[in-house]
Amino acid sequence: MTFLKRLFLILINNLDKKSLEADDPYAHLSDEELVERIVANNNPMLFGKLYDRYGKMVYNKCYGFARSQDEAEDLTQDVFLQLFIKLKMFKGKSKFSTWLYSFTYNFCVNYVNRNKQRKMSDKSVPVENSEHKLIVEVPDESLYEMKATKLKEALELVSAEDKSILLLKYQDGASIKDLVALMELGESAVKMRLKRAKEKLMEIYNTL
Repeated sequence: MTFLKRLFLILINNLDKKSLEADDPYAHLSDEELVERIVANNNPMLFGKLYDRYGKMVYNKCYGFARSQDEAEDLTQDVFLQLFIKLKMFKGKSKFSTWLYSFTYNFCVNYVNRNKQRKMSDKSVPVENSEHKLIVEVPDESLYEMKATKLKEALELVSAEDKSILLLKYQDGASIKDLVALMELGESAVKMRLKRAKEKLMEIYNTL
């Protein structure tokens, strides 16, 4: 798999950028139109255009889940490899950028959940636990006032799902509406999950 991944990345990274910029018949295409042509032709070279457009965004999202730059780069490569395989799953019901954001988010959550060592540090209460009550709403201002180094340490100790929704909301500026679309949950479920994630983060932060 490592060899195939490297070969795939060589194909999409070794594009003749000058020729593409000078006379690129696809530069005017929207993301959705570009995806349609990639799927139709299964063309890795054309997929490189999509990589150019969204490589940085995917890396930034992966970096939020990774413990190092190397791990973030590996995650980014894995995301794009899977994306090339599953691109036909995009049905155009939303903007491609939104779909890709959700695709990356889900991939990273699954990656962290597969890591047994990280699972052992996850002591969060499941969202389905109806007996867990949030006594006091954690104001957003409390999160913004946290010290960066201590906050980063606390984020490593919460569950992957909690970390994901917190980063989406407070790092990437996603609205509740955006979270509903990305996580494919109802608005009330998203709000409850966000409340519990904030509470858990505050609990861990205050013990450090």
